[in-house]
Amino acid sequence: TRLGIKNGFFTAFNGASFGILKPSGFKEYRTSPEDFLTKPKWVPFQTPIPFRLFESKPIFEGLMHESTEGNIPDLDRSTGVIDGCDIIIVRSCNEYEAEWLGLIQELYGKPVIPVGVLPPKPEERFKNTDTWLSIKKWLDSRKPNSVVYVSFGSEAKPSQTELNAIALGLELSGLPFFWVLRTGRGPLDTEPLELPEGFEERTAERGMVWRGWVEQLRTLNHESIGLLLTHAGWSTMIEAVRFAKPMVMLAFVPDQGLNARVAEEKEIGYMIPRDETTGSFTKEDVAKSLRLVMEGEEGKVYRENVKDMKRVFGDMDQQDRYVDSFLDYLVAHR
Repeated sequence: TRLGIKNGFFTAFNGASFGILKPSGFKEYRTSPEDFLTKPKWVPFQTPIPFRLFESKPIFEGLMHESTEGNIPDLDRSTGVIDGCDIIIVRSCNEYEAEWLGLIQELYGKPVIPVGVLPPKPEERFKNTDTWLSIKKWLDSRKPNSVVYVSFGSEAKPSQTELNAIALGLELSGLPFFWVLRTGRGPLDTEPLELPEGFEERTAERGMVWRGWVEQLRTLNHESIGLLLTHAGWSTMIEAVRFAKPMVMLAFVPDQGLNARVAEEKEIGYMIPRDETTGSFTKEDVAKSLRLVMEGEEGKVYRENVKDMKRVFGDMDQQDRYVDSFLDYLVAHR
């Protein structure tokens, strides 16, 4: 700023994630986790983003208190960065959340430029490795749209109790599944998770547990995959919709909960029911949710709506036009 160089704030999160940030023109009124259970005062439209209590506690403790890097709460730090930039760039598109993009521009008084959802182009990365051929052989043996693909990303880690409920729920559902299982978050994670005793043996005829890296785009693109059981990370959701796979969602960190509720409002994904206070869920909750979205009449709306949204997320020309518009803006305002 001192040198007169313009700068922009780019967020890899979607526009709805701004709902938690207090704009500088508003006084902070949230003094307890309970204050996050209702719609923020600066959001004028109806929205599903209010947190549940089990989500609001880590938000309050992690973002509202003084940061470990100094005496400024992380939420205030984020707002300060946004206030100091010239433009806001968001990984999203008007077709998905025009109301949020418009509100952000109104609240911060500066241009908000969506650059599209930046969907990956899998054809540039596909190679017939031994790993993929092994996975493909198993997927090829399954009926179209019949397999539950289970992946919770590289950062989200369920507790042992949650992992047990997920595994036993998959077993109870009776559905075929392909589970990319990460039992830890790297070499520093000293508490690796374990599947329930006998789970793999009992489900061997209809399930595969894969403990290594997989090509997620290629897996999602396989015709046997019927839905994705996911943590609702924004990038993963984009990939799922890119291939018209409805989602059953189980968030583990707060921003994932926001993503999941917006997706559920648009009826492209279904959230596994959880206790509002503790966040706990049962194997029955998991099994019922999977069967509903995969084969139930009630879940037909999710299967159909995600096909409609694919026309947006999967339209590479349309998404590229968002990037082109952003580049045109930079040239015009250099």
